[in-house]
Amino acid sequence: MKFIALLALTLSVSAFAKTTPVDKVIYGQDDRLDIFESNDNLMKELSLSTAVQILNRNLVETTPGQYTVKAETLAESGMCKNERFANQPTAGNCSGFLVAGDKLVTAGHCINSDFDCQGHYWVFDFANKEKEEKTFTFNKDQVYRCSKIIERKKDSMTQADYAVVKLERVVTGRTPLKYRTEGKPADDAVFTVIGHPTGLPTKITAAADMRNNTNPTFFVTNADTYGGNSGSAVVDSRTGIVEGILVRGDQDYSRTEEGCLGSVYRPQTGGRGEDVTRITIINDLKH
Repeated sequence: MKFIALLALTLSVSAFAKTTPVDKVIYGQDDRLDIFESNDNLMKELSLSTAVQILNRNLVETTPGQYTVKAETLAESGMCKNERFANQPTAGNCSGFLVAGDKLVTAGHCINSDFDCQGHYWVFDFANKEKEEKTFTFNKDQVYRCSKIIERKKDSMTQADYAVVKLERVVTGRTPLKYRTEGKPADDAVFTVIGHPTGLPTKITAAADMRNNTNPTFFVTNADTYGGNSGSAVVDSRTGIVEGILVRGDQDYSRTEEGCLGSVYRPQTGGRGEDVTRITIINDLKH
């Protein structure tokens, strides 16, 4: 497991690392895009129903109902200054997505207890929609607390890793994502991941191929994802249907000769791949 080695390299990489059991990596070219860089209108629309998990202390209520993110940039947290998105804030721990008015899905390792539930906000629109922003502010309709954990599984035997969270109130102005309820994606399916790599503002990561579709609990892709992407929606690039939840993968950063941390690159068909919990195994979503 690569997370332990990464943590030994640096203790300053944002709080997302605390909840990430296995990190992620770049396969081939880096396909991550900010919202304003993407031409995929379907994925941009779906991104409105995705959220980032932020520690309570990293979201400051400046005035009643108005919040500001408090976070280091990627470069300030120990990454190389020539890393993509180096000047963007790394506020998030994990990612999630809306499946009902007050119900959100994420990875099981992202929310281990009621303490985790109460210790984080779920924030929508942490994204560079028109340009790369330096600061982010949110209103009450974009910020939600976790009310309770409806269902959670983190099973070392089956590798199941998911959680369903009830939010404190119904989310307004956003459409819950559609998801597969039976069967499995095709062996030649192509996926897009929408989430928060290294806790960054929303990234749309397309062109992920199916690597292995045999395990009943999860499938494997070559998505360009990182710690912080855990809990991200993995959707069929053509239909926009959620097929699963990004949960683990290859090592994402390594120490460079300059002493900073740089992204790990693998060949398009190399590395271990990125594991995606099948959304069809979640009991709460079967009815």
